[in-house]
Amino acid sequence: MSPLIDAWRHRPTHHKVRDLAIPMILSNLSVPMVALVDSAVVGHLPHAHQLGAVAVGSMLYVVLVSLLNFLRMGTTGFSAQAVGREDGEWFRRILLQGVILGLVLALLTMAVALPLTDALLALAGPSAELHDLAAAFFSYRMLGLPAALMNYALIGWFIGAQNARAPLAILLFTNLLNAGLSLLFVLVLDWGVVGAAQAAVMAEWLGVALAFWLARDELRRHPGHLHWRPLRYLRHWTPLLAVNRDIFIRSLAIQLVFLWLTLQGSRLGDATVAANALLLNGLQLTAYALDGLAHAVEALCGRAIGARDRLALKRALIVASGWAVLGSVAFSALFLMFGQLFISLQTNIADVRAVAFTYLPYLALLPLVGVSSYLLDGLFIGATRAREMRDAMLITLALSFPLAWALGSMGNHGLWIAFLGFMLLRSVVLGLYAWRIDRHPGWA
Repeated sequence: MSPLIDAWRHRPTHHKVRDLAIPMILSNLSVPMVALVDSAVVGHLPHAHQLGAVAVGSMLYVVLVSLLNFLRMGTTGFSAQAVGREDGEWFRRILLQGVILGLVLALLTMAVALPLTDALLALAGPSAELHDLAAAFFSYRMLGLPAALMNYALIGWFIGAQNARAPLAILLFTNLLNAGLSLLFVLVLDWGVVGAAQAAVMAEWLGVALAFWLARDELRRHPGHLHWRPLRYLRHWTPLLAVNRDIFIRSLAIQLVFLWLTLQGSRLGDATVAANALLLNGLQLTAYALDGLAHAVEALCGRAIGARDRLALKRALIVASGWAVLGSVAFSALFLMFGQLFISLQTNIADVRAVAFTYLPYLALLPLVGVSSYLLDGLFIGATRAREMRDAMLITLALSFPLAWALGSMGNHGLWIAFLGFMLLRSVVLGLYAWRIDRHPGWA
């Protein structure tokens, strides 16, 4: 029997992946569902610029938050390795450092970004109506940033501890509350686009309160004591800061791609930027679902590396990869068969629907092209190999922009083909780095 088949048939690993991935898939799916609800609610208001305002304002906020997503990624790897080493003191220190870092970064980001709102929106060259609504949406949305970043650190810490139920509870509570409040504020109370932003802010602060409450039980499961004295010295922050620095650079590169896609689409008209936003909601739906398996890879591989168990590492990768490929095929088939229904549920604006229907085949290809990059990200995060993730993304970006420039004359088709090329290159370059590490010096 080949080692590949033997690893795939290891039932305990299937059970571990299932127990981690299913709750994370369910919780992750609640995140893009909020964007879908916001798009559906605002998309049934009478004007395209209202939907476009939510698309542009949300994209600016998502870019900032995603740039700071290193808080979750860095915390996960260190938390998983602390559990693998049974180091309760380090487990507690990582939680505290992640929360403090999230709060500080949120306040600094708000201080810089809010005064620059008009300048950021000017990059898109939107209509006057879209500009004013997007600015209002973005400004309100930023009030939830401290809660969002603290929640990132807490969720990453839970994932590293192989506790998938807590993130499920946190994300479902936060995002379903967000969706419900958005319906209430926009459709019932008629607060318009700003009401959708206010709903998100209220939900994020209540969600982080729940996360802190759940953290108490997790700490009881991993005995240890937090020593405060080391936190006074920079050297005890250096590992987390170094990993987060490299993941930040990697996140900045990938968010530049999404920002470019939105800004280029906005230059093609309000209907095009709105249609692209609806299609990207489909990508987010797929990415968040498949990231449930990537989170399982982060936790299981991080623990295996902490325990120096190479066989467990190989089994986790093979089992998670097999299920991820099946999931990506299923998503592609669903978008091919039900893509028009997916768009129609989000808006009844005829010209936006027509544009979105034209580009549905690109959305169907994305799960197949992107799935391997999600899993490889999980491996690098669990191993706290952030430097290699950073370098791989920078190489991918350097190769992708000449392609985008060459396809510029093709309009929105060129945008989507270039984006598919970026996702494919991302997988290839990450795969080459993973192969190199596996040969020398090894993941452990």
